[in-house]
Amino acid sequence: MRKKLLIAASSVIVVLLVGLLFVGNYFYGKGIKRGTDIELHRESTEVNASASVADRQSLAENKAWYDNQEKQTLSLTSFDDLTLQAKYIKNEADSQKTVILAHGFRKTGDDMGKMAKFYYDKGFSVLLPDARGHGASEGDYIGYGWHDRLDYIDWVDRMIDECRAEEIILHGSSMGATTVLMASGEKLPREVKGIVADSGYSTVKAELAHQLKYLYHLPSFPLLDVTSMITKVRAGYMLGEASAVEQVKQNTLPLMIIHGGSDELVPTDMAEEIYDAAGGDKSIWIVPDAGHTKAFDIKTKTYEKRVGAFVDQVLIQ
Repeated sequence: MRKKLLIAASSVIVVLLVGLLFVGNYFYGKGIKRGTDIELHRESTEVNASASVADRQSLAENKAWYDNQEKQTLSLTSFDDLTLQAKYIKNEADSQKTVILAHGFRKTGDDMGKMAKFYYDKGFSVLLPDARGHGASEGDYIGYGWHDRLDYIDWVDRMIDECRAEEIILHGSSMGATTVLMASGEKLPREVKGIVADSGYSTVKAELAHQLKYLYHLPSFPLLDVTSMITKVRAGYMLGEASAVEQVKQNTLPLMIIHGGSDELVPTDMAEEIYDAAGGDKSIWIVPDAGHTKAFDIKTKTYEKRVGAFVDQVLIQ
């Protein structure tokens, strides 16, 4: 009888383990593997409805300007031998100022193009990379900012070495915001003067747990722990180690955090957590009526004024 019970118990454990591995692989495929679609938690229709006529017109002009610009394609080889690509707009003023714009989850550098005119008008050349696993860049997984932080440091070095950049701003949105926040904890060249992070998440694991709850109504344990181990094997990182909160503790650069007060995709309290943990000079702007990454869209003029003041201040320090 005892032997039969042990066999039965062992069989149940094996079935559970196989089931967890199956589910972990499923969530890896949905959230981390390149080329799969996932429907993220959507915001209510009432969010993002407050843009003025002037802001809508300004946003449309910004997008049209970007579409009409001549762009150079640049490439580099990452630390793990991926070929990464970016679009580059050289400023005619030749001021040696460059902004590197980091896009969000399953988007491309072009999605940050709406901000290019603002920086160009301030004398910046503009670099818009496609993150690993996105757009024209190689990579079969999404790094959620963790491996990407090293890629963007490589882009910084490229701007310094080949484009003579002397003053660099890193500006990211969503996953791109987390990327530049994670980069802030590394040793950055002195040419990097400041960081703007719009709608970043605190840790990859916390953000995926948030999505797991709203999309599937499931707890994070043990599903994300299994997915994390699979991610380590297939993509080379654990979900728990990819932390903007831990990285910003090492930050010494001026940091501006922006977040929508109505953000349902990345909870607003993550911005507060990042701000509280960050070293260096820092500021935070919570935009009351904005959803995820929508502060620029609905408060375009105010956004440009606030970010412009931040940039002007860090460049004279």
